[in-house]
Amino acid sequence: MGFMNETLASLDDLELFATVAQSASLSAAHRVTRIPLPTLSRRMAALEQKLGRTLFQRGPHGYALTADGRTLAAELTGLADTRHRVARWQAAGDTRAPVRITAGFWTSRFLAQGLRPKDRIWQPRFVPANARLDMARREADIGIRNAAPDHRWLARQQLAPVQFAVYGLPGVSGFVASSPDVPSQRWLQAHYADKITATASDPRLCLDLAEAGHGHIILPTFVGDNLGTLSRQSDPIMDLQHEAWLVAHQDGRHDPPVRAAIDEIVSILSET
Repeated sequence: MGFMNETLASLDDLELFATVAQSASLSAAHRVTRIPLPTLSRRMAALEQKLGRTLFQRGPHGYALTADGRTLAAELTGLADTRHRVARWQAAGDTRAPVRITAGFWTSRFLAQGLRPKDRIWQPRFVPANARLDMARREADIGIRNAAPDHRWLARQQLAPVQFAVYGLPGVSGFVASSPDVPSQRWLQAHYADKITATASDPRLCLDLAEAGHGHIILPTFVGDNLGTLSRQSDPIMDLQHEAWLVAHQDGRHDPPVRAAIDEIVSILSET
C-alpha cells in the first residue's frame, strides 16, 4: 500500500476499526456508531494508508479481515473497555455512571421501553449484540444471553424462558421475514418459505410491515403480547423456546451502578 505514514494512528480511528471488525460490515458499524457510510469507508481507507497495511478484503458480503486485520483486532481487545473505564473515572463526580448492556434487538427494545426516566445512579448504554464482545474481559457490563456462560469469571442469573408466537392483523395472510441469521427466521424459512410476502433486513422495519398488513411476523411473546396493534395468531412455537440468562463479570457486578442496573433489568424482564 505504499509508504507508511509515520504519524501514529489515533485511538479514535483504532476504536472505529475495532467496531467495523466486530460488525463485519460497514452497514452494521454505521448502525452502531451513527457515522455516515462514506465517512466510515474513508476513515478505514485512511487508516490502512497510515498503517501501510491492508486490513480488509472488501467484497459484496462485507468487510472481511485480512491476516493483518485479524492481528490488529486482537491487539485492540479491551480498548473499548479501557475507554469506558476512563470515561467512568472522568465522570466520577456525575451521579449517573454509564452501564453497558448487550442484548438481542427485541430484548433491548423491551428494556428501553421499560426503563422509565427517573433519578438513578446509572445510565443505560446499549451495545449491539452482534458485536463479538468478551464479557470476561469486561467489554460490556451486563449481557442477556440464551445460554448459561461457561466462563468462571462470569456470574449468571437465569430468567424466564423466552417463547415465540405468530402475530398479525386479522384477515392478513403471508409472513414478513428478515435475514435467516436467528433461529426464528430459520424456522420461518423452513416451514413457510413459500408464504413469505415481504422481507426487510431490519427487525423494526419488519414490525412496521406487519403492522401495515403486509403479513404475519414471528415475535417473542413478551414483545407481541404488549403490542396494541397486532394480535397473537398461534400458540407458542415450542421449537423456538429458549433459556434466558443475565450475565455479568464476577467483580464488575459489585460496582454499585452495575448492581442497580441488574436489579432494575431483572425487575423489568420478570414482568414478561
